[in-house]
Amino acid sequence: MDFFQNLDPAVQFFIFSAVKIGVVFGVTMSFVAYSVLVERKVSAWIQDRVGPNRTSPPIAQFIPILGPFLTRLGIFQPMADGLKFLLKEDFTPNYVRLAYFWLAPAIAVIPAFLTLAVIPFGSTLGNPDNKMVIADLDVGILYTFGIVSLGVYGIVLAGYAANSKYPFLGGIRSTAQMISYEIAMGMSVVSVFLLVGDLNLSKVIEYQAHGGWLVFKQPLAFFIFLVAAFAETNRLPFDLPESESELVGGYHTEYSSMKFALFFLGEYANMIASSAMMVTLFFGGWTLPFLGEPASGLLGGLLHIGIFVAKMAAFMILFIWVRWMFPRFRYDQLMDLGWRRFIPLALANILVTALVVAFVNR
Repeated sequence: MDFFQNLDPAVQFFIFSAVKIGVVFGVTMSFVAYSVLVERKVSAWIQDRVGPNRTSPPIAQFIPILGPFLTRLGIFQPMADGLKFLLKEDFTPNYVRLAYFWLAPAIAVIPAFLTLAVIPFGSTLGNPDNKMVIADLDVGILYTFGIVSLGVYGIVLAGYAANSKYPFLGGIRSTAQMISYEIAMGMSVVSVFLLVGDLNLSKVIEYQAHGGWLVFKQPLAFFIFLVAAFAETNRLPFDLPESESELVGGYHTEYSSMKFALFFLGEYANMIASSAMMVTLFFGGWTLPFLGEPASGLLGGLLHIGIFVAKMAAFMILFIWVRWMFPRFRYDQLMDLGWRRFIPLALANILVTALVVAFVNR
């Protein structure tokens, strides 16, 4: 530790940032893997089934009690799924537009990870200068919406590159859907920043630490953001770009092996990013009503990170539960909800919030 403190401040910053990037990436990948397991277990519970409870490495058979217990929980299933994606044949149809076909999965997955760079997942760790955010931008929310809007390009390219009608229809649907709900999502957070007076996400959490969670002050904004998050991540009841019963599999119909896995990874990474944003904007980030002050030591900093991750996990379970409990919207219902319901509601909410803020600050 003394060696680290004696280093040049710029070197310390670089090392600490690299460690944060590595940890966030590793935790996100683990979250993605085990979110799939939780989804399979939750869907099995809802449908009165057992879910994954067989897959295990050979060594687990020789560990008494614990080995069979972990196997029945399905803990080893994500490892088997990842290995399966790596070993499956990577088949590329000869009629696709090759360059775009290979590029689309990468474009679909990268924006979700870039979004996580500005999320404050904790307060500080040991040192007040060691902020638990990779990039503490003053315009964090603008950066977030700018990056999130890039994700649709991967889906559109996938639909176009496949040179097939079902993927193309899926890409077109996704474009219209994401444009429609990005407007409502962006407008829903305007009222939040009218109250906070700052675009920095760390400042939003500090405001909630002393003034109460914004979900209680802006319930309508939270509801609009929540529903728009389902549409942005292409999750049921808004999975129109994939809808297996209509479009076979939508934009990733022609994909296999790791290229298909990247779309899968992108969907769950987007769910994690959306959950993290909702926790940050409306549920106090790493704070609790009785634990709002910044951490003063290593233990307190770790506790705040745990609080943030627990809240984020709760939203992930909500995403999963909704998928298995609600039917898919018709496309006209999807568009009607976005343009004729949520956008006017978000505008009205901005107007009311602005009037209240102006009256209070008069």
